[in-house]
Amino acid sequence: MTTTELSKKKCEPCEGKVKAFTKGDITKYLQDMPEWKATDADHKITRAYAAKDFKTAIEFINKVAAIAEQEQHHPDIHLTDYRNLRIDLSTHAVKGLSENDFILAAKINALPIELKKG
Repeated sequence: MTTTELSKKKCEPCEGKVKAFTKGDITKYLQDMPEWKATDADHKITRAYAAKDFKTAIEFINKVAAIAEQEQHHPDIHLTDYRNLRIDLSTHAVKGLSENDFILAAKINALPIELKKG
């Protein structure tokens, strides 16, 4: 599924309704999202950013938070050294990854962010 197709979908409640993705599922979904990496034995996907400055990083976090609330699927967001962001996605209900993680990743990918130069 492409990033464009995923970004048009809506996250679905998954408590007890879906199984965690297999390694094959994860590999397939990551093909169109090279910025995202699987980590923690394929239990989450993560993406890092180096924002232009602190204000830019916070504005981006707020945009991610708004989408996460709309989708009712919430990432872990880490801000360090005032501009370095890392977003981690997983589906706690399945103790791994589900399509919801990739839907939210696709929507986050569509958000503009001014990155640190050089």
